Amino acid sequence: MRTSNNNDKKSYRKPAGTDKKRSGGAKPEKSFSKKAPAKTGEGFGKPDKEKKFGKKLDKASKYYDAPDYIKKKKTIDRDAKPLKKIKPKTDEGSFNADEIRGIDTSSLKVKKINKGIKTTTKKSSKSTGKLQEGVRLNKYIANAGICSRREADTFITTGLVSINGKIVTELGVRVMPGDEVKFNDERINPEKKVYILLNKPKDYVTTLDDPEGRRTVMELIKNACDERVYPVGRLDRNTTGLLLLTNDGDLTKKLTHPSHNKKKIYHVEVDQPISRDHYERIAAGVELEDGLIIVDAISYVDNLKTEVGIELHSGRNRIVRRIMEHFGYNVKRLDRVYFAGLSKLNLPRGRWRFLTDQEVIRLKTGMYE
Repeated sequence: MRTSNNNDKKSYRKPAGTDKKRSGGAKPEKSFSKKAPAKTGEGFGKPDKEKKFGKKLDKASKYYDAPDYIKKKKTIDRDAKPLKKIKPKTDEGSFNADEIRGIDTSSLKVKKINKGIKTTTKKSSKSTGKLQEGVRLNKYIANAGICSRREADTFITTGLVSINGKIVTELGVRVMPGDEVKFNDERINPEKKVYILLNKPKDYVTTLDDPEGRRTVMELIKNACDERVYPVGRLDRNTTGLLLLTNDGDLTKKLTHPSHNKKKIYHVEVDQPISRDHYERIAAGVELEDGLIIVDAISYVDNLKTEVGIELHSGRNRIVRRIMEHFGYNVKRLDRVYFAGLSKLNLPRGRWRFLTDQEVIRLKTGMYE
């Protein structure tokens, strides 16, 4: 018999019936004894956290109780049929236009070619119709630089215009390619629009031809273009500055008619100092024989009392000279330095230049204001 001493390990006897044998044997009964619940309170650990909602169940359970913002999730419809993938067809054959989703196929034409499918949009019938119907007669006359469209309507109704030898008095008639149009028994042809800006010097009159034999502004631009252009507005013989010349009848009327009121700035020099009282009265507006003249701005030039800059929109004839003469001043020098968004920058006296496309657009749309 084996004895144990203090240095030996303790031996433990296995409970009866726990040996596993191949022949079988009684299995030990499982113990289902529950542990005593842990005490809470002072000295017995931390208390349980307060439950914010419902029963604490597994999230996979259908009875899981949770806030709405957790419950509201995107659901996937597992029964929905997957979208059909459309593969591009590169070989010849039939093409089903209904397979294209999200495209309005009613306005498309399908053309079968060897290298794939090509779609072309329908040409606008409106644009093709204009090419077939020609150009309205009043626009044709205005493009020739004779007058504006509205004025052309007046000439048409009075019988001054003929097409192919027949006088036309009805508005809305169109000119077809090859038609011969005459105005006042002279053949006219639509010309391309030309816009010339001139820095007019002294001793030149603003007219096409002067019966007195004086020099005209047309002599300064005689080699500028082949088209016949006309001055927009008028500058006195001794007035210098910006002058626009063009064959665009519609634009000419838009810039010169008093109702349009285009901005102009003048540099004025008079024979005596302008008093402060007259200065303030000019700024407040001047009552002339043909009505009240509103001056947008006035200021002395370089603190010289004999020179002022005047800004206004009025299109009346000789308006600046008349304002100064109303207060007893004689104008020694008058120079227009700004006209309808155009300035004299880099344009010496007596020289001219063509307007840029951007400047023409600003003139026609009024963007310079």
